[in-house]
Amino acid sequence: MDTARIQSALADVRAEQDPTLKSAKLASLCSALWLKRGVELVVVGGSAIEILTEGAYTSGDLDMCSTGAALSVSQRKEIMALLGAKGGPRNWQIAGMYLDLLGPVESFARTPYRRVEAPYGSILLMKPEDLLVERVFVSFYTGENKAARDCAKVLTAVALRKEIEMNWDEVQRLANLPEYRSLSQCVQLVKEVADELKIKSPLHSA
Repeated sequence: MDTARIQSALADVRAEQDPTLKSAKLASLCSALWLKRGVELVVVGGSAIEILTEGAYTSGDLDMCSTGAALSVSQRKEIMALLGAKGGPRNWQIAGMYLDLLGPVESFARTPYRRVEAPYGSILLMKPEDLLVERVFVSFYTGENKAARDCAKVLTAVALRKEIEMNWDEVQRLANLPEYRSLSQCVQLVKEVADELKIKSPLHSA
C-alpha cells in the first residue's frame, strides 16, 4: 500500500460518521499494513463485539492484538508514522480514533477467529465464545460491572437471534475453565436474554 493509498484511506476513516464502520475501516487499514510485515492482527474486546453486532454495541475505540509475534517498537513507530499517529508505544490516536495495540492475543476457545471483509482488506475478529465468557466474567469478578454485563447481553441477543454463529457447547466449556469459573453467571445471563426474546436458552447448569 503506497503513501497515496494510505492517505486516501486515512481521509476516508476521518470522514466516516458511522462509528462501527469507522472502527472497521481503521482495523482494515492497520491489518493490511501489519500483514505486509508478516504480522496478523485481530480485533479484540468491545471493539470486536461492536463489529460482530454491527453496531448494536458501540465501544468508542479500537483494540487490536497480534495472533503471533508482535512487531518491534521501531517497526510499530515506522507504521504509525505512515498513519500520522500520535502517542505510543501502545496507545495511539489516528484519524480521530483511539487505537490500543496490545500484546499477543489470548484465546481459550477451540472455534476459529471470525474474518470479515472491509475496505482495505479483511480483518480478523476475536472468537465470539471468548468474548461472551470474558465479558460475563468482567461483569462480576471485581464487583458489579453494568457496562460489561450490558455488553454481554447485546452479544448474547445477537447470537440467540442467529445473526452470528455461537457455539454454545464451547461457551459452556470456557465458562467452566479455572480462568473463569463463571458458568452459573453465564447460564443466568443467557437465560435472562432468552426469556426476553421468548425462546429457550441454549445453556444449562452443570
